[in-house]
Amino acid sequence: MIQVTFITNDNKTVSAPENSNLLRVSLREQGGIPFKCGGGICGTCRCRIESGLDHTDAVKPKERKHLSEDDLQQGYRMACQTFLNGDVSVSWIPLADRRPASRPAATEP
Repeated sequence: MIQVTFITNDNKTVSAPENSNLLRVSLREQGGIPFKCGGGICGTCRCRIESGLDHTDAVKPKERKHLSEDDLQQGYRMACQTFLNGDVSVSWIPLADRRPASRPAATEP
């Protein structure tokens, strides 16, 4: 078993089998990682692996649509796309604290 610590959720620590999906562990154990689609489409489950990044699997193409190379180097991942093979600690910005995504200005006809 591996240990997953949800830093943003008062450092809640849970056990999970190796090769577990991070978002599924969060859902099952009430870890608190925000999500909407769970399929890598919306980007809501963006989180940062604070420790144990080397215990995650390879970055998926869906993640590259939401995360820059700089984000990835800083340890950001999409929880729905990330599988774990060792102990990790993860944090995130709660949805209520996130800035809305910028949208292009509407053009007038």
